[in-house]
Amino acid sequence: MNFLKSVYVVSYISFAIAVSIFAAMRLADGGHPIIWVGVLLTTAPFMLILSWIMLVQRTARTSQRFPVIIFLAILGLAMALLGWNQMQASILGVQLASGGLLGFLIYTYWYSSFNNRSSQIEVGKKLPDFTLTLADGSEMTSEQLRDRPSILMFYRGNWCPLCMAQVRELSKRYQELEAANVRTAMISPQPHKNTISLAKKFNVGFEFYTDRKNKAARALGIANKFGVPMGMQVLGYDSETVLPTVIITDANGKVIWLHETDNYRVRPEPDVFMAVLRQHGIAV
Repeated sequence: MNFLKSVYVVSYISFAIAVSIFAAMRLADGGHPIIWVGVLLTTAPFMLILSWIMLVQRTARTSQRFPVIIFLAILGLAMALLGWNQMQASILGVQLASGGLLGFLIYTYWYSSFNNRSSQIEVGKKLPDFTLTLADGSEMTSEQLRDRPSILMFYRGNWCPLCMAQVRELSKRYQELEAANVRTAMISPQPHKNTISLAKKFNVGFEFYTDRKNKAARALGIANKFGVPMGMQVLGYDSETVLPTVIITDANGKVIWLHETDNYRVRPEPDVFMAVLRQHGIAV
């Protein structure tokens, strides 16, 4: 199933780009405006929101189901059907609009969701043994992470814009976290050079780790086979990644809070982490 998702997201984005360009060209060439504006409404809003997420987005969450975009896509299909019925034109516009609507629904309800997550992490217990590699190349074991309260954020990689937004959000709170003597660890199975690059980019008092061969994620039950979009392998990424997960532990290494998102586009806000730390007397 995950393999299908890795292929689907690339195929759907390519389809949406191609259809948006084709519909715009048909409009420019004098095509029936009701039909081709309708087709655009089924693909262009998604392309705009995707561009926003990749280039501008500064928060680690979007609408869970994008009801406005779904409404626009339904409206677009209705317009394409109306134009086709009135003009007795080619059914191509209706077919493309149908594909645009169906493609977005699949993206929103199927691709974006992590169903039936089942990790090995339990609140109230310590984490299993695993080893991570710091940006400077040194190694750190899970036992060594038990010396003080910690926020362990597992993210998919630098290629994921919402993961980067989540790192950025938390980096703005680093002074509060340092004042509370809380370790903030960013952990990803991505190529180590990317971890080094990210550590240099943010330059805050966080610890950036590489989870080599995704061993820690596997030990925790949060590995995501074929979780990287097809084609990213040419940039050095493995096809397997990690499910976005945040773990908060106390000074004894016991898990006191866990967030395993069921939608990759919806991540908890830093205020949630701070509230957990205050609740357990770690932060003020």
